[in-house]
Amino acid sequence: MADILNEYKRKFLVVIDEGKEADRAITFAAHRVKRTGGTVVLLSVIDNQDFTQFLGVEEVMRAEAREEAERLLDAKRARIDQIGAGIRTETVIREGDLVNEIENLIRQDPGIAILVLAASSGKDGPGPLVSAFASRAGQLALPVIVTIIPGAMTDEQIVAVT
Repeated sequence: MADILNEYKRKFLVVIDEGKEADRAITFAAHRVKRTGGTVVLLSVIDNQDFTQFLGVEEVMRAEAREEAERLLDAKRARIDQIGAGIRTETVIREGDLVNEIENLIRQDPGIAILVLAASSGKDGPGPLVSAFASRAGQLALPVIVTIIPGAMTDEQIVAVT
């Protein structure tokens, strides 16, 4: 049993976008991996609904969206490198509905053990991903732990609990 635990390195899934919530989730996941091992999986999902509305420019729009996703992932990997050298990362770019693609990736990668989300600190609620995943139960629940970082936590507070 001890050998299995030593060999297993869990993956922390973080959904990437331009919001400050993604940075909070990265802070938590990267510091946990730095302390306990594992991998941070950065997921960027391109909403492909916009592509079908503009016939003739679909491929250009898709290429531009992919370049933007790659740029954003590179920036987030650089942020993780600042947290600690040697923190393992994987990047994934998908096209489709955000919630569906998160579910699909979790089903397809059995190493993903924790989905890390950060709640919004705004008055409009915790955010769409937290709302979509936090209240699921039974057969609708994800087969992973969902960790929600409170929106009001500072980076220093997040680091203190990792």
